[in-house]
Amino acid sequence: MSRTSSTIWLPRSRRSSAMARQLLAALLSSTPHGERFLDSGLVITTEFVTNAVLHGTPIGHLIYFSLDVDPTRLRIEVHDARGDRVPSLSSPGLDGETGRGLQLVDSLAKRWGCCPRRPIGKIVWGEVAA
Repeated sequence: MSRTSSTIWLPRSRRSSAMARQLLAALLSSTPHGERFLDSGLVITTEFVTNAVLHGTPIGHLIYFSLDVDPTRLRIEVHDARGDRVPSLSSPGLDGETGRGLQLVDSLAKRWGCCPRRPIGKIVWGEVAA
């Protein structure tokens, strides 16, 4: 069973989601049958990194993005510096323009969650099954 991983430090920037998606696409294209994880992985990556940029990363801090893939699953992790702001599912109204991202993650991920990161911050993670 082969396993491949990749990591990158991302700036607190609107460009970070695109950078993370590029890393994901490159990793999965070099992984046998990696394309199975691509569509769901792109959505989850975008939501996690965007949330870290907007809500989890104070000015002057970076975001750590980690991918791990094996034949049965893709694991996506985003580490940020704000442990006091944890993600939670919301129920946006019909006219709401935000708040749907984690609903998408919840529907696409086999499982996902959040845990503390020492010495500061949190890790938001999700897994996509084959």
